[in-house]
This record gives sequence, structure tokens and C-alpha cells, in this order.
Amino acid sequence: MANKELQVSRRGMEMHESPIRKLAPLAFAAEGRGVKIYRLNIGQPDLPSPQKALDALKLIDRKTLEYSPSQGYLSLRKTLTLYYERFGIKLDPDEIIITAGGSEALLFAFLSCLDPGDEIIVTEPVYANYMTFAKIAGAVVRTVPTKIEDGFCLPDVEKFEELISERTKAILICNPNNPTGYLYSAEEMIRIRDLVKKYKLYLFSDEVYREFVYTGSPYLSAMLLDGIEQNVVLIDSVSKRYSECGIRVGMLITRNAQLRKTVMKFCQARLSPPLLGQLVAEASIEGTEEYSREMYEEYIERRNCLIDGVNRIPGCYTPMPMGAFYTVAQLPVDDTEKFCAWCLNEFSWKDEKTPEGVTGETVMMAPAAGFYSTPGMGTNQVRLAYVLKKDDIRRALFILEKALEAYNARTKA
Repeated sequence: MANKELQVSRRGMEMHESPIRKLAPLAFAAEGRGVKIYRLNIGQPDLPSPQKALDALKLIDRKTLEYSPSQGYLSLRKTLTLYYERFGIKLDPDEIIITAGGSEALLFAFLSCLDPGDEIIVTEPVYANYMTFAKIAGAVVRTVPTKIEDGFCLPDVEKFEELISERTKAILICNPNNPTGYLYSAEEMIRIRDLVKKYKLYLFSDEVYREFVYTGSPYLSAMLLDGIEQNVVLIDSVSKRYSECGIRVGMLITRNAQLRKTVMKFCQARLSPPLLGQLVAEASIEGTEEYSREMYEEYIERRNCLIDGVNRIPGCYTPMPMGAFYTVAQLPVDDTEKFCAWCLNEFSWKDEKTPEGVTGETVMMAPAAGFYSTPGMGTNQVRLAYVLKKDDIRRALFILEKALEAYNARTKA
């Protein structure tokens, strides 16, 4: 026993690194060399949070920063019911559980609904953390591939049914989608509903990007699907719609009372959601309609700027996303993992437009292979987030084009 070596857990060894953050050490090193980085890899908006929310934080008058209720403050949950009514979703405050971000909501949903070995069906490419949370819960993710040439639309129902077995417990969707920006049509949502109803499955529906829909086709919440009211678990967050990623406030919403009771056991074990985050979130919901409208219009312009710019670069292609603020783009390289690392490790561009005081400029992207579980898929794709102002997006795409030219010339040489 004296010679026994310490070992980390098998679970930890099997966990995948985030495709969004795994290149962060290379980015920090590049910045240490004086390189300016245009970060298109992560969904961190550069827009300011609502002034009303910032004022609520500055003017806090509490003498003690206490635990909040495990379910979250009732006043916030009541305010949220008014917010959801705007989308035709009628809720009781008790049907809303406040969590430490949408990530905790999804993790608690998995832990409450799934046993080890149970299977979840998702389309891919898929938000990478879904697979991470499934791994923590001991669940198995089964994927239905979507294609960039089809705009990542929902595959035929038969593709889902091929995967359904006695271990299948749930279908997971993200609508509008991260990482592709795809928006499910009403017809597609009905097809998903019919599957959930036929096979008695849970439907986990991540709808944190509902404010960002850029098409005349309406967004249809899973909460509005008839006949599966007890099956639906809605995942939500204030991070994106109010540019408040750091306050860590999300929501788990379900009409299933037994499921809520189970989720609350996990909520009680972690004690309470963030106190200050809840105060900021509540202040953000009402009286910020003009803020939301301006934010929405800005993202439409950023989307158009990025998509047009990417498709102008020789060999690059991305479909037009209908929601969220991401797109998956195909690049003229064999391995975007290597290319993205090279952009941070070895490449920088400098010309008369390079800001004074920096040694050069480069771009940071998320290699898309990390959003697939099927080996070999997405190796020539990246996820891009259009969360920078338009001038920065244009500059980032100019630098991307120069990086591709240099990388491919180097590869050929």
C-alpha cells in the first residue's frame, strides 16, 4: 500500500475538454506576447448589461448577503411568469426553479430524470457541455447527424427512431440552436412532440436564445406543445438576453410536480442560487424592452456582417443562421483543431490598421469537431460567435483570410 499511486477518477479522465475554452492557454500566451485577439470562439456578448440591472447591483441596501431559498426568490419567479406570458407561456411561480445558470438547470434535469446507462438523443453538432453533463449523470448521448449543406435542419423522424431503444429516456433540443443558429419550425416541433409522446420520453428543451430569432417563422416553445405537458423540461438563462453571463442565473421549468420535487433535492444540497445574481436578474426583466429591441437589431446587423464576410473568403462556407448568435462555418483546411491552435501559437498579422502598442493581431475560433460525438465529423468546421461589434468582425474576418492564405501556403510548402 505504501507504493500505491494517487489516481484521478475514471470519470474525470473520460471527460472531454471544452472546444470553446480548451485553447484559452494559447490565447493567454499570445496576449502575453502582445498579440491582439479577436475572440469569435465564445458566446460572451460585448454589449453592456441593462443600466437598470447595474443600478440594482450598485444600490443594494442589504446588511447581510444571506442564503436565498433553494428554489430562488419568489419575487423573481413571479416576475418571470410575466416575462413568459409575452411568449404565450402561462406558468405558476412554483413551476419555476432558479438555478446557478442554465448549466446547473440542465445538470439537475439530467440527474433527476436519468439513471446511469439511460440514453439521450440529440442532433449533432451539439453544444459540447450537454455531453459533459450527461457524462456526469452517467447517461449516454446518442446523436443524429445534421448536415451543413442542409442548413442543419432536423433529420427525418426515422433517423431518431433508429436510435430509440429500451434505454432511451429523453430527447434534447436547443431552439434556437447552439452551435448552428438553426431555428426549428412549428412542423419540426410537432414531429418531436409526436416522438416524445409515442415513446413516453422526457423532452429537454434549451431555449435560452428565444430573444434572438431573425426570421418571420415564429419561435415555438416546447412548453406550448399539446399532449406532453408532463414530459417537458425547459432550460433557460438570463445570460445572453441581458448580456449577464457572469451573474449565473438560470431556470429549470416544468409542470411535472414529481420531477420538481426531485430537482429540489439537488437544489437543497447545493443550498441556494446566487443572491446578487437574482437581484440583478429581477431588475433586468421589466422596463428593459427598449434595451432588448436595440440589442436584437444589433445582432441582426452583426449576423449579416459575419455571414456575408465568411462566404466571401475563398473556400469558406456557412449557412444563414435563423437564431441565436452562432454559426458553424466550413474552412478550406483539413483539421481546424490544428489550424485554430496555429492561429494562436504561430500566426499574427500586422499592417497600418493594427492598433498601436500591439505586436500583431489574430483570431480565436472554436474547432467544431468538439461539437460532434461521431469521429471524423466537423474536422474542417469551426463555430463562430458574432458577439463583437461590426468593425471588429470585419477586421477578424480579414485576418482569418490572411491566416488561411498563410496556413495553406505553409502546408503546401
